[in-house]
Amino acid sequence: MVKITLPDGSTREFENPPSVLEVAAAIGPGLARAALAGRVNGKLVDTSFRVERDAELAVITERDKHGVEILRHSTAHLLAYAVKELFPRRK
Repeated sequence: MVKITLPDGSTREFENPPSVLEVAAAIGPGLARAALAGRVNGKLVDTSFRVERDAELAVITERDKHGVEILRHSTAHLLAYAVKELFPRRK
């Protein structure tokens, strides 16, 4: 069993190590749709991260300070990829 402690002090238990997204879905479908990342024991992780042992977990959404930073960072990567596709290096 893996025990997840949420920011409000409530806990959820899972038989198998859950991903951040699975924890969000267990809380509610709206949170699962809004989830961008998680903070596990203070460390930022993506939603596919599996929590292997008891931990504190906060689900990060666009409403969080870190959520906005994550969106900006991801958008910057997408923009860079698009620019490389449009203007590939020529040899």
